[in-house]
Amino acid sequence: MRVPLSWLNEYVELPKGSTADSVMAELVKVGLEEEGSHSFSLVGPIVVGQVLEFVEEEQSNGKTIRWCQVRVAPPGAKAADGGEDVRGIVCGARNFEVNDKVVVTLPGAVLPGDFKIAARSTYGHVSDGMIASSRELGISDDHEGILRLSTIGLDPEVGTDALELLHLADEAAEVNVTPDRGYCFSIRGIAREFSHATGAKFTDPIGLVTPVKADGFVVKISDAAPIRGKVGSTKFVVRSASNVNAQAQTPAWMVSRLKLAGMRSISIVVDITNYVMLELGQPIHAYDQSKVAGGLVVRRANAGESLVTLDGQTRALHVEDLVIADDSGAIGIAGVMGGQSTEVSSSTTSVLIESANFDGVSIARSARRHKLPSEASKRFERGVDPKVAEYAAARVVQLLEEYAGAKADSLGSYFDETPAIAAVSLPETFAASITGVEYTQAEIVDTLTAIGCVVATVQGGYEVIPPSWRPDLNDKADLVEEIARITGYDRIPSRLPVAPPGRGLTKRQKLRRAVMNQLAGTGHVEVLNYPFLTSVQNSYFAGSDVPRVTLANAMQEDVNELR
Repeated sequence: MRVPLSWLNEYVELPKGSTADSVMAELVKVGLEEEGSHSFSLVGPIVVGQVLEFVEEEQSNGKTIRWCQVRVAPPGAKAADGGEDVRGIVCGARNFEVNDKVVVTLPGAVLPGDFKIAARSTYGHVSDGMIASSRELGISDDHEGILRLSTIGLDPEVGTDALELLHLADEAAEVNVTPDRGYCFSIRGIAREFSHATGAKFTDPIGLVTPVKADGFVVKISDAAPIRGKVGSTKFVVRSASNVNAQAQTPAWMVSRLKLAGMRSISIVVDITNYVMLELGQPIHAYDQSKVAGGLVVRRANAGESLVTLDGQTRALHVEDLVIADDSGAIGIAGVMGGQSTEVSSSTTSVLIESANFDGVSIARSARRHKLPSEASKRFERGVDPKVAEYAAARVVQLLEEYAGAKADSLGSYFDETPAIAAVSLPETFAASITGVEYTQAEIVDTLTAIGCVVATVQGGYEVIPPSWRPDLNDKADLVEEIARITGYDRIPSRLPVAPPGRGLTKRQKLRRAVMNQLAGTGHVEVLNYPFLTSVQNSYFAGSDVPRVTLANAMQEDVNELR
């Protein structure tokens, strides 16, 4: 999980001057592994410039260039690099006009890939800087032309620091999230863990919105073939928004954060759903409402059914796949990827927002079956907080209203059959017997309360109800692990085990060791064989009449037999 520091700082107070490395050092204390830091690898001076005039010149190689005069500082003021306020710059792009405000990299700047900017002679001129494209700045893959700031809704003063303006001075800390802590696949979860590590104040981002239980849109949960006795969906929230301007530009700060978090900007609607997923840990899917036929049904795929997913691939569905369907058939593999038929496009004006909770095992099997891992499936298979769905949907609507001119509709749906969380009994002395640390009652209660548990003191111990975002806390040993993690592993004493007296090796152990020594002495090498083979490899060791054990869900399709 990549965590942009500016985003993290909104929900937990970072110390002044914090860096990705210092944040990771704190998160390591509570059991998260550091992976590395990420930034846009930009060094200034990079400023806002304004094109005063240009002349198009056709070159002998057939290329047409523009010799531009660009203002890079207020009239009479020195530029950020100490030079003149107007610069002559050669540019090969032709998608800008006079008076357009652009991003100018002045001599001394460094772009991603260690590309150093300097005044240089080219096409018969001295180009004193460079007008940059989005790709050259590392914002996106767009290289059709230079970045015109008006196209992203910005009209800054000439000479403004473009790194601050476009939020390109931010950096991200990347941490490795273990499978049992899926809640950390969100800014919300990482902020909470940073608070545990440092004591800094944590502000839950779900407080940004007020959930709305909309109705009037038909949603049916019809899971006739549940996996392991578990239905595919226990919560399904739908919200609707109209008057959506799907061609609106994603704000620069959101583009920057998505990029640092490892995701590219696609369109305003998709960017907002991805942003909320990263913020709250709840995967969201948006449908073009005009393309949805009737209501939605959550069901298992029918035999022989297929679906064209958003990546353009036609996928033959398995009867165990959980799908989202409308009157026309399957329109998405639940929790994995949506279908192309209801995709949001630049002409979309009304949007259906799906925020649901799906069975993790079912989603994991579908993702592997179709070789289609996604950011959504990665979260569902590790466990998503079932109580956050309505907040995530409300957050998407909020951002659509603010940045895409949308209007929240009353149409929607709210289905919730989330099972109650069972209480876990924790005996009073159990933590000390496991860790060797004599925790006080206050330490135990305060620690479990801090991680979100509801703790009641009872005769001989505690009754603990884990928080909704911690499906991994199922028994008393899990609670002890949390107590040890939050209060510090360094408190656990280290003791070397003492080998008990005995009679040496058993007769069987002596025989085994003698045989191994003899074989090694004659040149043999002991190996640990991979337990899975292909059918052809297995035939080298056994004939066709020997029974084979074939795996139904092999990690590799052709390597599917036990040795």
